[in-house]
Amino acid sequence: MFAINNNGDDMKKIIFVCVMILLIFLACSEDENDVMSNGIITGVDSWEYLCCGGYFIDINSSTYRFRLLPAGSNIIRENPIFPIYVKLDWAIEDSLCLGDEVRVFKIQLR
Repeated sequence: MFAINNNGDDMKKIIFVCVMILLIFLACSEDENDVMSNGIITGVDSWEYLCCGGYFIDINSSTYRFRLLPAGSNIIRENPIFPIYVKLDWAIEDSLCLGDEVRVFKIQLR
């Protein structure tokens, strides 16, 4: 199969390749905190119109609105005390409303 030289050059090459594969694997793995943004839920949007309702949230110095807390979040839904500091996975919502809507995929207290 493999002919190994007495000087160990082949073994060095094998170890080098294994180390490189390990480094590539570690560099490509996603850390959950790398993909989540910091945000501050500042209050409730209490308007009851078609494009209103939900929560106000500040993300990266901009204020957005989102309608629903995703299932499994640890945010208090009954009588929350604002501001609420969170980490979230989110995206701007494609909407015909006011244009400040986001969808929250995952959210947790900071």
